[in-house]
Amino acid sequence: MIEIRHVEKSYGSLHVLKDINLTIENSKVVTIVGPSGAGKTTLLHIVGTLDRPDKGDVMMDGKKLTSLSDNQLSEFRNQHIGFVYQFHHLLPEFTAAENVALPAMIAGKSRKEALVHATELLDFMKLKDRVGHKPGELSGGEQQRVAVARALMNNPELILADEPSGNLDTENARKLHQLFFDLRDQFHQTFIIVTHNEELAALADRKIFLQDGKVIH
Repeated sequence: MIEIRHVEKSYGSLHVLKDINLTIENSKVVTIVGPSGAGKTTLLHIVGTLDRPDKGDVMMDGKKLTSLSDNQLSEFRNQHIGFVYQFHHLLPEFTAAENVALPAMIAGKSRKEALVHATELLDFMKLKDRVGHKPGELSGGEQQRVAVARALMNNPELILADEPSGNLDTENARKLHQLFFDLRDQFHQTFIIVTHNEELAALADRKIFLQDGKVIH
């Protein structure tokens, strides 16, 4: 369970998040929606420990993330949180399998062990025949599925996604959205997704509407 208590965040004179209070249950697909500039990505970064709030606390399964050191946060992120972005952020010189294996190797697993698991994940993503291909040889939809597999590499409890289907056509966006629900059902992971996609937002277990740095409903 994720608990966000009285979180505030400013950048200079810009007050981005204003007294955010949320509780998010495990094994749910939760979308965060709202107009541009509402604070959606900032909130996602704070939940993902990529940024710290000026005030307030973020708890995950009873652990106060806001009290951890930078090194502790890096280790926690690697083990418990996966990230999916709009533009994939795959390393062009590495194959699909190598890109997926990176989080495990960072965590200390051997290259051989990491690549075995990466291949299994790519098989699950229906990309078994693309394991040795580099990102430039993959379609946009395939690249995004590789990015999802990378996010799953260390079996995190939480997956954070920022406009994950924003760069995809309608068919591939729907396939990606369905994948999130399949992963929730099969692996009981929690997804928090910032999106402007109304179809995904409507399908989610819960929709959080942010406006002017506040939770409206």
